[in-house]
This record gives sequence, structure tokens and C-alpha cells, in this order.
Amino acid sequence: MFLASPTRRLPVLHRLKSDAILLFVSAVWGSGFIAQRIAADRMGNFTFNGSRFLLATLLLLVLVRFRINFTRSDLGWTVLTGSVLFCASTLQQVGIKTTTAGNAGFITGLYVVIIPIILVIFNRQRIHWSTWSAAGVAVLGTLLLSTGGRFRPAIGDLIELAGAFLWAVHVILVGKMARRMDNLQFTIGQFAVCGLLNLLFGLLFEFPPLPGDTTGWLAVLYSAFFPIGIGFTLQVIAQRRAPVADAAIIFSMEAVFAALFGYWLLSENLLPLQIAGCALIVMAIFIAQLRPAVIASPPDELAEPKGG
Repeated sequence: MFLASPTRRLPVLHRLKSDAILLFVSAVWGSGFIAQRIAADRMGNFTFNGSRFLLATLLLLVLVRFRINFTRSDLGWTVLTGSVLFCASTLQQVGIKTTTAGNAGFITGLYVVIIPIILVIFNRQRIHWSTWSAAGVAVLGTLLLSTGGRFRPAIGDLIELAGAFLWAVHVILVGKMARRMDNLQFTIGQFAVCGLLNLLFGLLFEFPPLPGDTTGWLAVLYSAFFPIGIGFTLQVIAQRRAPVADAAIIFSMEAVFAALFGYWLLSENLLPLQIAGCALIVMAIFIAQLRPAVIASPPDELAEPKGG
């Protein structure tokens, strides 16, 4: 998928700024689980995702005054990234219907270790020992936080695992494209592709096609503006300078913030093992900072997509 590329060391200040943005993105995404839980009982998955991604696309189009500029190559990669985003979010929702939320959260979090594996195999990139250590600690923390240490495999777990691989690919693609093209243009493009695919599948498989009450629309509005509009946009901006492996480990904090928001807003209790899991995830982020950050040099690190 990717060609090996030259690397350069990232200044400490730039790395800290990028990591801080990624941590904020994790908090925003964690809050989005509240809206997803509210919307789950009121509309179909395709309808919800299609509505929020297309609304976020419209908001960003207003921000850039409807000026769109894609090269042929950039358009191909943007369509690919948006399609991966659509497939990953769909598999996550489909899988959770036949497994527990805890299992789904833990298996999705496995992309923390999947990303370094992909980088080693396809990008021939060396991964520092601290990254492997941090990834392992993050996975253990996610296991304790999501399942309380009681992992019971189900059929949906295989679907969630496939989704985890796609989330890993999405993070890698965002990291590549963030250093190749204008961040807002890329974000608008992947949102539009994801939203249109959800709209198409919603019209084919879901009825009614739109949420029917005020609460459902409020969930769509919140998710479109915060987790999608702000969260994914800042992800692209931060990954312009943050190493992909750093991003994956910091994104595991999403589960921590989701648990904290659930405790605060939904009165969900946290067991001692889950609190320990939160602490391990925080520890993993600190471990990841033990080695100098190295990122791929832009802009020619991408192989040309087929048909692009």
C-alpha cells in the first residue's frame, strides 16, 4: 500500500503541541459516545452516520466558502480514506449488535498494536521499543477498562476485529494525507464520501430514512459539530506533525474519556479494575514519549492509487 520514505526528527515543541491536540480530540470523541447511545434507539446506523457526516461536510464547506480544489491523485486517496472511514464505522456498529459494548471497545482498541505492525510490513518502518511497550500497556488498559477483565468472545468480535484493522488503516491514511494536501480540503472530501455512502445504504436498508424526534436530531447536531466537525478536522491537523504510532496510543484515551463522560452524564459506575485500566492507558502515553519522534517526510511518500 505504501512506499518507504525518508524520515525526519520532529522538534519537541511541535510534537507536544500535536500530542496535546490529539488528546483533546480523544476527549471530544469520548463525549460523542453519549450522542451515539442516545441516537442508537431512535434511528438506524446509516441514517445517523450519514446525517452527521453530511452536516459536518456542509459546516466545513461554509468555512472554506465552498471552494474545493483536488488534484486527480489527491481525489483518489481522499475517496479511499472516506470509504475506509465508512466501512470501519459500519463494522463497529454491526459488530456491537452481537457482542458486548465492552468487547467492542477492547477489540477496536487493538488498532493501537495493529498500526505498528502495518507500518513494519508495508512501510518498512522501524518501530522503537518504547512504542511497542506503550502499545501493549494501552491494550491491557483498554481490556481492563472496557471489560473489567472479563473478556467473553462472541460472533460480533470477529466483525469488530475487522473494523479494528480498518481503523488502523484510516489513522495511517490520515497521517499520510495530512502532510500531502490542504487539511480542510482533505477533511471535507473524506466526510462527503463517508456521508454519501451512509446515505445510499440508509435509503436501501433503513426505514424511515430520517430520525423522527427532537432528541434524535440534537444527537445528530452535537455529533456533527463536535466529534465529527471538530474532532476529525483537528485529527488531520495534528497528524500533520504527530507520528502515526503516537496518534494511535493517544487515541486510546478515547475509551477513558468515554468512561468518564458516562460516569458523569449517565451515572455509569467504574469498577476498580476499570480505574486501573484508565491509569494504564495514561501510563502508555508517557511511555510513548520516551523516544525521539520521527515522521515521514512529505510529500512523495504515497504510492499512486490504482485508477487514481
